[in-house]
Amino acid sequence: MADRTTSSTTIGAGRADVMAVIADFPAYPEWAGQVKSAEVLSTGPDGRPQQVRFALDAGPISDTYTLGYAWQDDDGVSWQVVEPGKMVSELRGSYRLADAGSGTEVTYELTVDLSVPMIGLIKRKAEKVIVDTALKGLKKRVEGR
Repeated sequence: MADRTTSSTTIGAGRADVMAVIADFPAYPEWAGQVKSAEVLSTGPDGRPQQVRFALDAGPISDTYTLGYAWQDDDGVSWQVVEPGKMVSELRGSYRLADAGSGTEVTYELTVDLSVPMIGLIKRKAEKVIVDTALKGLKKRVEGR
């Protein structure tokens, strides 16, 4: 059973502005440190990406895989692997957005399972680095617009 890593931050912008940055996958390499590329493969009827191929380099976790996305308006988005990579066998996550005063509280949850053996402590540390870097990058990207 995979462990889950969760963290939150408050961003000084509305939910729609935060979600616009989350949905702009081609820009991820500019702010999501471990993402080396993100290619939108398909979009849904709402115009938001449905499947995205990622190249990730997060230290011990380095791989290319495809995620499928389910959008909940500007309240959140969840994803899971639809095409695993060589290392990443399962990856599930979500961003949940909630109003927080004049800003938005963003909670990021991530679960990663690998097809290669890795000490749990190292895997959880890599997950935490991915989550923390993504939240810091997201905050900086949204507030810098």
